[in-house]
Amino acid sequence: MDKENLSGEKALIEERRKKLEQLRDKGDAYGNSFKPKNNASKLHEEYGVFSKEDLEKKDIKNISVAGRIVLKRVMGNASFATLRDSSGDIQIYVTKNNVDESVYEDFKTWDLGDIVGVSGSLFRTKTDELTIDVWDLEMITKSLRPMPEKFKGLTDIEARYRQRYLDLMTNNETKEVFVKRTKIIDSMRKKMNECGYLEVETPMMHPLAGGAVARPFVTQHNALGQDLYLRIAPELYLKRLLVGGFDRVFEINRSFRNEGLSTKHNPEFTMMEWYQAYASMQDQMDLTKEIITNAADAAGCKSKIQWGDLEINLDNFKQSTLSDLILDFNSELSKDDLSNQKKLEKILKDKKVKIEKNWGIGRILLEVFEETVEDQLIDPTFVTEYPVEVSPLSRRNETNPDYADRFELFIGGKEFANGFCELNDPDDQASRFEDQVAAKDSGDKEAMDYDHDYITALEHGMPPAVGVGMGVDRLVMLLTNQSSIRDVLLFPQLKS
Repeated sequence: MDKENLSGEKALIEERRKKLEQLRDKGDAYGNSFKPKNNASKLHEEYGVFSKEDLEKKDIKNISVAGRIVLKRVMGNASFATLRDSSGDIQIYVTKNNVDESVYEDFKTWDLGDIVGVSGSLFRTKTDELTIDVWDLEMITKSLRPMPEKFKGLTDIEARYRQRYLDLMTNNETKEVFVKRTKIIDSMRKKMNECGYLEVETPMMHPLAGGAVARPFVTQHNALGQDLYLRIAPELYLKRLLVGGFDRVFEINRSFRNEGLSTKHNPEFTMMEWYQAYASMQDQMDLTKEIITNAADAAGCKSKIQWGDLEINLDNFKQSTLSDLILDFNSELSKDDLSNQKKLEKILKDKKVKIEKNWGIGRILLEVFEETVEDQLIDPTFVTEYPVEVSPLSRRNETNPDYADRFELFIGGKEFANGFCELNDPDDQASRFEDQVAAKDSGDKEAMDYDHDYITALEHGMPPAVGVGMGVDRLVMLLTNQSSIRDVLLFPQLKS
């Protein structure tokens, strides 16, 4: 903000503070006695269909609404204003004839942003707008700072993220995104309940970094005198519940990964993760599809949706193996080339990807997929048969042990879900933990720790199961047509 605007805002705040002192003198600064009986949206919904004449006949009285003044037109002995509550906007009409003269004079000095309560009856104006004819009004909360400019709203992107309250106050489109977010999550929870899953809560502070391959946040418990790790994923705890006897569990969870900030990543994010004993991978791909299509219905989306420049058809779910997709999008490769490490490395070098010494051919194959295929998968696509090397918690495929029984779902070129048949062989899991420890010792900051208690749990016996993790934030981005994860998080992480 430039010096001139800063000076102007300071003067407005000083003026409003003087008004606040006058309200304090009257004992009317921050009231708590007004209890609204109605909200703007319900009034429009219930009475918006009636004509001016019908409203007069119905003589609807005893309407009361509380909201923020977002528009005001003072015209001598009569004034109009627009109040905004949590549901929407409603116009009010205030006249010297209907309210006490001193109250009306006070009202004329009230500012945009002030929160007020009004009572009155409903009518339609000459311009046919549903309006409350006010016969009683009171100041509830004095606003000391001016609202953003009424026609432009809050347009500065960073200000919208840092001061989300102003964004919600002035941009109805922003509010609608977060209303839809709640509806989407409700639909996900409803589907899991319908399918007999038990919702559970697992720890957010872990003694070990595990559950997914990612760099953790580290904190310390002073009383215990030990480091703890913010949850990367709830996986290992949810699978302990399968050992304990629960067959179907899910958690809508906050997880944390110490990664960079971008339009796709926030260090704190929301996932839904679920596990079902005695299920097949195809069962869980079908359920994943149902969760997404139900969420689309809840958000009011059609089967064909727009996401930025992309048109995505939610009626067109596809399925293919990772190897087949690499061949489809890399015409210079043959099937035999998929085991030719030098040829695969050349593709990565041409893409200027740094190849780490500890990468085996499985990791290299995944990198080729991510560099040449991933962003081409526009309509929903389940990708199966991932290398075991990059699937440390997945069950090996019985036919080809170099691959895991695992799938990922891609939409619009981005990953939305990751699922696999769970590894329940304690010796195989122990061996893979050892590989992770070796990778960590070699400098891989995303590798997992060796979880001895989890191995003990597996030694007690975990039934065969399939687990899936789905990114909630990214699903909301898709179904509300938002290009940045920050637009679907109320308070995204930002640099200071």
